[in-house]
Amino acid sequence: MAALDINKVRACFPALKSGYIYADNAGGSQTAQAVIDHIVDYLSNTNMTAPSALQSCSTQASLDEIAFGPSSTMIVENIARALDNDIQPGDEFIVTYEHEGFCCDLLPITVLGSVWLRGAGAVVKYWKPTPVSANNPYSVTYKIEELLPLVSSRTRLAAISACSNVLGSLIPVEEAVKALRQRAQELGARKVEVSLDCVAYAPHRQMDVQKWDIDYCVFSLYKVYGAHNAVAYVRSTALRTSLTSIAHHFLEVDNEPYKFQPGGPGYELVYGARAVVPYLKSLTPEDDLAASFNAIANHEQELVAPLLLFLTDAKQFDRGVRIVGTSEIDLSRVPTVSFVVIGQNAIKSKDIVGAFDKKGGIGIRYGHFYAYSLINDLRPELDVNDGVVRISLVHYNTVEEVEKIVDVLREVLA
Repeated sequence: MAALDINKVRACFPALKSGYIYADNAGGSQTAQAVIDHIVDYLSNTNMTAPSALQSCSTQASLDEIAFGPSSTMIVENIARALDNDIQPGDEFIVTYEHEGFCCDLLPITVLGSVWLRGAGAVVKYWKPTPVSANNPYSVTYKIEELLPLVSSRTRLAAISACSNVLGSLIPVEEAVKALRQRAQELGARKVEVSLDCVAYAPHRQMDVQKWDIDYCVFSLYKVYGAHNAVAYVRSTALRTSLTSIAHHFLEVDNEPYKFQPGGPGYELVYGARAVVPYLKSLTPEDDLAASFNAIANHEQELVAPLLLFLTDAKQFDRGVRIVGTSEIDLSRVPTVSFVVIGQNAIKSKDIVGAFDKKGGIGIRYGHFYAYSLINDLRPELDVNDGVVRISLVHYNTVEEVEKIVDVLREVLA
């Protein structure tokens, strides 16, 4: 199996030449030079219309099932609004406790909120993460056995995050969807659709919407080394039978099925997206997405290992450091690591990040990262506004960078 040539990888990102350590990639990755070049070429030479033959890195689905939008949140908002006429009073939605723009409760502090909660008379059930370690009440993750009791004969839609942008844990999507659909069929559910948030998943693993058997999927290209726009997949069956035109991103022509329109981002951003797949395929000699994402996953294990080993050693545990999420070093998680420091000598997450900012050269962040309900539900209770410290890495980060992060953490936690 081919390994990443990290020097070759880093040469593809002009922002990395400064030596600054970007460790907040869950908030947005750096943009590959190939993407920048495509956008410049479009604005300089083409600037007429969007390309028609875009190969999606997420699916082999028909191009009629793929669309662009200004953001994942806006795309999901439009899908939810278009679903209104197909939702009956008493229908039930199952949602994970993740980014509020996709899943959970309305926030008093932001205009973002769960689009799914505004369904016509729908009942909302929550698939909540629960602890897996007796020693750490914050070691929460999602368990399929806790999803299935939420399914009933009235289940209409499940809105699931494939990867948590706080916990870093991956949901086994194919297994979860298969189990959910089987239980719903056994109980006589009228119609069940699955919507998947892949925003935190797409930078780390290959997506396969057909294998997963899902109906809707969104992810953000600016977190997958592209420009600031988003991509959606909508299964053709859903386009024909579930969605009603909202006369904005959906269009009916001559009684044909509704199709997404690219509206929102400029065509130059759509054009730039064409460079993302070739970049990813170039990472391994096989020129194949599966091989590249395997190499990415293996490299990311090398990144997360020293960080988790430091944060979970006995000295740091006694200091009050607690991982928010699981701490296993394996392929069940991505290198997005969140933690808090509690106890007699607790340290605010804000102050830990402030120490990094004062030292300079390394970017990490703190807060709830719009997973407000997830953090607010943790016990012992945390200050949701102070939230967690989050260090989020991707394949262009190096082990040497992680070691520098650990060195600063060692100073801050001393």
